[in-house]
This record gives sequence, C-alpha cells and structure tokens, in this order.
Amino acid sequence: MAIDVILGLQWGDEGKGKIVDYLAPNYDIVARFQGGPNAGHTLIFDGNKFVLHTVPSGIFRKEQLNLIGNGVVIDPITLSKELKNIEAANVPYLDRLFVARKAHLILPTHRYLDAASENAKGKSKIGSTLKGIGPAYMDKTGRNGLRVGDISSSDFKKKYEALKDKHLKLISLYPEIDFDLEGEEKQWMESLEILKSLNHVDGEYFINNALAEGKRVLAEGAQGSMLDIDHGTYPFVTSSNTTTAGVCTGLGVAPSAIGEVIGITKAYCTRVGSGPFPTELFDETGEFLRKEGHEFGATTGRPRRCGWIDLPQLKYSIMLSGVTQLVITKIDVLNKFSEVKAATTYEIDGEQTKQLPFDLCDETATPHYTAYPGWEKDLTGINQFEDLPENAKSYVAILEKELNTRVSMVSTGPDRKELIVK
Repeated sequence: MAIDVILGLQWGDEGKGKIVDYLAPNYDIVARFQGGPNAGHTLIFDGNKFVLHTVPSGIFRKEQLNLIGNGVVIDPITLSKELKNIEAANVPYLDRLFVARKAHLILPTHRYLDAASENAKGKSKIGSTLKGIGPAYMDKTGRNGLRVGDISSSDFKKKYEALKDKHLKLISLYPEIDFDLEGEEKQWMESLEILKSLNHVDGEYFINNALAEGKRVLAEGAQGSMLDIDHGTYPFVTSSNTTTAGVCTGLGVAPSAIGEVIGITKAYCTRVGSGPFPTELFDETGEFLRKEGHEFGATTGRPRRCGWIDLPQLKYSIMLSGVTQLVITKIDVLNKFSEVKAATTYEIDGEQTKQLPFDLCDETATPHYTAYPGWEKDLTGINQFEDLPENAKSYVAILEKELNTRVSMVSTGPDRKELIVK
C-alpha cells in the first residue's frame, strides 16, 4: 500500500485538520510527519471546537491509529494539555496514539531561548510563535538534542542538564526577559510522565510494517508549503520541510511509498506573522476577508494578513510536492463579493512572469490580477457540487484549469459536514 499525503499549499491555516478528520475513516493510520506545537489544526463537529497542536487530526475517529512521527518536535506540556481536552471529550486514545522514539523534545529552555532571541531582533522579528520550535530543530541538526527514546535512558537527567546548561549560556548573550524557568521546568517534568505513559514505537518500522500488512496510511503535514525551510520565503519560514519530501524523512519511508498528494488551498490567501506576501490587501477588502473568514491564528490568536488567491505561488507549491488533487476551503468567505480576483502573474523588474523569484523578501513581485464574477449567494446547506451557484462552479473550474490539477473537494463552512466531495 502507498501513503497518501495531505498538506497545505500556502502559508498555513488552509484547513488541513478538518480535511484529515473527514478523510480519516478511509485510513487505518493518520501520521504527523513534521512541525511542532506551532501548528493549530482546528476541527469543528457536533457544535464543538477542538484545536490540535501535536496530536494527529485522526484522533477523534475512534477506529484510527495515530502516530506522532520522528520529524515532529514535542513539547510535553502542550501535548499533556491536548490529551486532557481529548479526555474531556470522552475520546479514548491510549490504545490508538503512538509516538516515535526518534521524535525530538522541546525543553523549557528551548522556549526561553526562542523568546530571548526573538525579543533581541527588535523590528527584524521573523514572527516566531515562541514555542521553542526553531531552537529544538537547531539542537536536532546540531546533534545534541533529546529524543523521546532518551526518556527511558538511565542518564536522561544528565543529558537534560547538559542541554539546559548549553541553553542558559546562549540565553545570557541576549537582553534579559521575563521567563519563569523554575515553574516551567516543574510543569515540564510533570508532563513528561504523561508522555511516558503513551505507546513509544520505532516509527519507521511501525509505518513500514503497517504498509507491508496492507494498511492505509494518511500523512498529515503542519504549517504550509511556503514555510518550508528550503523552499519557502526564507528566512520567514519554519524549521522543517513542509512539502511531500518531509514525509519521507519525517516518517522514515521511501519516496516510492508516496501515493496521492492532496494539497489544500483557501479560496483566497492568508499569512500569520512577518514575511513577504505578494497579494496582501491593506484595504477594506482585506479587512472584510479577515472578519468574514474569522482569520485569527488558532495557536497564537494573532490576526492573519489577508489577500486574494495567488496562482503563481500555488503552481510553485504544487510543483514542489507533486500534488495530485486539490481541496479548496473557505469558498463561502467569498459569498458576498460581486467579483473575486486571482493573481495570475507577477511583474518583476518590468517583466511579466509566473515564476517566484529567488528571494521574495528582496525582490518586489507586483501581482497582476484577473477578476471573475462572484456568486453573491449563501452556500449553507449545499452538499452537491452541481447545486453550487454557476459562478462558484466556474471559479472552481478556472482554478482547476490554471493549476492543471483536479479539485476533489470544496469546503463551504467550518463544520465537518460542510464539505462537498466533487
């Protein structure tokens, strides 16, 4: 069997959690392959809202197994809070949630270092979520990080203290900030006991054995393609590979194991934090998109920057990950527009192009837009593609043609049931 992949094609917040939750019944295992608690996957069903930061979005489907893969960085405090919320919803998870031993741990001093470093940047901040993600990945590549499997080591405490001391020396180089290290460390150690109680597995064998047994696996990405450490809008990116390539390293599988690649895009575009965003709108239209789409970060609560959909950017993301089908979310946010727009080309140094430049931070890419008629109708209750307003169907068809990729689903609202399978 092959691993199907679901990932965001923009700067994150595309609605991955809802789509994973919907697709989960078709799979035996849902596996997170990268990122950390900077992710915020929102699921809404039965009138309840849940936000997952580390746990895979298949956890609410009671038949599925869920794996936190080796490519993920785990903060035990965040994870324990998530598990308490899942317990409160009467969802059993102990026999369905597995953690790869090679997944790295986020220490309290990772978060301390993250906050001190970001504070020292002043106006040059990159918009970190201050969850310790970057410092944890730095220790991973620096070959002195702590992993889940180290918890059971007899010298774990010694390893922990050595890494903590290294962080405190680095923190001393920055201006002082408020951080209750003693309190955070106490809470971290308590949360570590909850992490210890979970099923620890050799993730690469867990997944490959499942595939050999004919089980179906859905790999769930965090953040968006444009935040990829290699191919995103560097340096305003995350610290992991958010594209399909990250599945292979983040779960320990061969490229030949990849099957369908399901890319998710909003019907418009958003971004949280700093960094280039060619189609960002600074006018009342951008503000309307923010309010109508409830565009505030699930993890940080920060207002998201909003703009029209960017087709050159989407083509780039589709190319990087070999996307085989598209899911368009939040099309209902455009319900009240008499016309909707899409950036179809950039102008860079007086020339038209459909390619992203080497560095969007240093090069001005002025988007050129094409306008399409809006539908100005409420989509509530529509569950068949044929029943959508003609202009809405036309907009989807235009995106299919421009992006040369089949649209398989259209989301018309936040609830689990508000999804049209095309």
